[in-house]
Amino acid sequence: MNHPEFRGLRERMRLFLVRPGPAGYAPRRMDDDFAVLDAWRAGDRAAGDVLLRRHFDAMYRFFRNKVDHGVDDLIQRTFTACIAAKDGFRKDASFRTYLFTVARNELYHHYERRQREAALFEPGSMSVEAMGTSPSAVVARQQEQRLLLRALRMLPLDLQVAIELFYWEQLSTAEIAEILDVPQGTAKSRLRRAREELESHIHRLAESPVLVESTLAAFDRWAASIRDLLGDPAKG
Repeated sequence: MNHPEFRGLRERMRLFLVRPGPAGYAPRRMDDDFAVLDAWRAGDRAAGDVLLRRHFDAMYRFFRNKVDHGVDDLIQRTFTACIAAKDGFRKDASFRTYLFTVARNELYHHYERRQREAALFEPGSMSVEAMGTSPSAVVARQQEQRLLLRALRMLPLDLQVAIELFYWEQLSTAEIAEILDVPQGTAKSRLRRAREELESHIHRLAESPVLVESTLAAFDRWAASIRDLLGDPAKG
């Protein structure tokens, strides 16, 4: 991964861990992200590089379609929070579930800071678009991609998070429930509601019935194409 955003973030993240790891130290299981995180907390900078390389694209994708600036800062805050936490998570959950839970919290804190004087932040009813955020759609080269991105940003933030985690990250409803801190049945109902509202927005925003049909008939394919584009800063 060679894009400038990643190189700059990696160097800044290193500032949080100035102690070198013990001589010859390495996590016993490099395939276990929690073990790698523990090594990073202990001061192993190479372990930090491993986690950043594994999860940077997913974090970039998560924030890219929800904020108009400060993606780099939010990713840094997320990984810093993961480093700072010691016993505040359950290791029976997957690391990705843990990471997206922290990312969700950082995203909501971001909007709480922005909305403090303007209005009470309500992720269950307020959308990215309603909060005056307009992430650039320069990555969207096809009409269907632009339409889908716009419709996603019109969903209440809780619903946008849920449906993007489902289609872009292939997380299960149980994992999404963990991230949203709701029962699994609630997560399922939010996904149903998100899809219904998304289709309603697509019908309303599309320039023609043909565009509606081409977007909805190949919804999974268009969602996957946006996932690939948003996960790569070089294409943004």
